[in-house]
Parts: sequence; C-alpha cells; structure tokens
Amino acid sequence: MQGGEKDMNAQQMVTIGLLVILGILALIFLVAFVKDLLAHKDSMEKESNSVVSSAIGFGINFFDVFGIGSFAPGASLYKGLKQVDDKLIPGTLNVACTIPVVMEAFLFIQGVEVEPITLVTMLVAAMAGAWIGAGIISKLSKQMIQLVMGVAMVVIGFVIILQVANVIPVEGTAIGLSGIKLIVAIVINFFLGAVMTAGVGLYAPCLALVCVLGMDPKVAFPIMMGSCAYLMPVASVRFVKEGSYNRKVALWGTIFGSLGVFVATRVALGLPSHILKIIVICVMFYTAATMFYSLSKEKKQAA
Repeated sequence: MQGGEKDMNAQQMVTIGLLVILGILALIFLVAFVKDLLAHKDSMEKESNSVVSSAIGFGINFFDVFGIGSFAPGASLYKGLKQVDDKLIPGTLNVACTIPVVMEAFLFIQGVEVEPITLVTMLVAAMAGAWIGAGIISKLSKQMIQLVMGVAMVVIGFVIILQVANVIPVEGTAIGLSGIKLIVAIVINFFLGAVMTAGVGLYAPCLALVCVLGMDPKVAFPIMMGSCAYLMPVASVRFVKEGSYNRKVALWGTIFGSLGVFVATRVALGLPSHILKIIVICVMFYTAATMFYSLSKEKKQAA
C-alpha cells in the first residue's frame, strides 16, 4: 500500500513540476505576444480574413491532437487560401500553434497516467535531440530523411495492423517502460527531436514508437505533446520579437486553435485503445504519403 502511495506521490510531483515549467515558458511567450499585438493593434494585416484564419486554426489543431500534425496542413492552407505571405508562414505557424500545443500538453500530462521515469526521460531526450542533434541532422540531406522516415512509417503502419489483427501478440496496455525498451525509446525520441528541426514531424513516429513497444497508445499523447510544447514557446518568442509572423492570423489561430484542442482532447481521451490504434495506422500512412509527395515535389523542382 505504502509503495503504491509513494508511486502516486512521485507521479503527482513529476506532473506538477512539468506543468510549472511549461506554465512559465507559456507565460513568457504570452507576455511577448500580447505586448507585440498591442503595439501593432492599428496595423493588423488587412489582407487576412479573421473567419478563414479562425477556421484554419480550429481545424489544424483539432487534428493535431490525433497526431496528424498542424504544420504541414497549416502551411498548405495558409498558402492556398492566401492568408499569409510565404516568408511569414513558419513564424505564423509557430506563434499561432504555441498556446494550443501547450494546452495539449497540459491536458494530456494531467489526463493520462504515465510512469514518471518514462515520461521525463523521453521528454528530455526529444528536447536534447532538438538542441544537440540539430547540428548533426543539418548535415544530412532532407530528402534522405524524408525517404527513410516515409518508408519507416509504412513498415510501422503494417506492424500495427498486425498487432490490431492479433497476428503479433502485444498487450498494448503498459504505461511505462524499463530496461532495454526504455533505452530504445530514449534513443529513438532523441533522433525524433533532432529530425523535427529538419521539418519532419515528431507526432506520428512517436505514436508508432509507443504502439510498437507495447504501451497504451494514449501514453504517446503526453510524450509527443510535451516534446513539442517545451520547445515552441522559446522559438515563438524569437519570431514575435523579430516581427516575422502574421499578427491577425496568429491571434485568431491561437484563440480558435485552443478551442479545437479542447474539443479534440475530450474525444481522444474517451476513445478505446483499439480505436486509437486504427487512428494511428491512418496517421502512419497519411504521414508517409505526405513525405513521399514532398520528396517527389522537391526532386521535380531540383530537376
């Protein structure tokens, strides 16, 4: 009984610690963001439509909760609907999605039980990968990364299909890892944090990693959301200070993106494990298709 209470206390302490740090980072970003909006309230971008920006913000962040990612569809919609100048798209996406992603992390870190060691080490691994591994990844070809990750998503997608069909027996109910599985998870999440800096999303492969290692798919959500949430406020403050983002789109995207996250989180937390695995399979093949498409497009442009 005492051991169980100690584990519960450790879980609570880790959760509180993670949320306090995340809250501080989010507050720093919000102060910079609001100050910049107030300073430019009379010069908001007139060419951008508030209703369209709100709809995009809600949509991309709703599906972001399920691992689709918000950056690729967001960039396509901003460009296709002519809401954001091309050179401002990266900054606008970062700024508009920061608070929704922080919300995702808050809701899932509190709402999903994960063993403290697994959660903290995988979060730290992704962050270290983003900071330390970026230099290594930057020396590799983005096309090669896309090819490897695309093939990996297809293979893992089929592996998860075999798991769902019970061809490969996996419990898929664990809330933590230990031993060699934990080491594998840390190493891979370090790599995923690094490739994130090259524009390759972390969500889908993190979902796949959790499923393949036999954990409950829900466990992936606090890990993948947290991995991004701790990095985005810092990056977004830089975009705000440089003014390299669309203020109107970022404002409405933040408001309605946060609403999209709230709605989607209520849905995701209520889904049974086997339904989540089917969603993961769809995400795997969608991600692979976008990577192969992007790779093909870049090859044509180079030619």
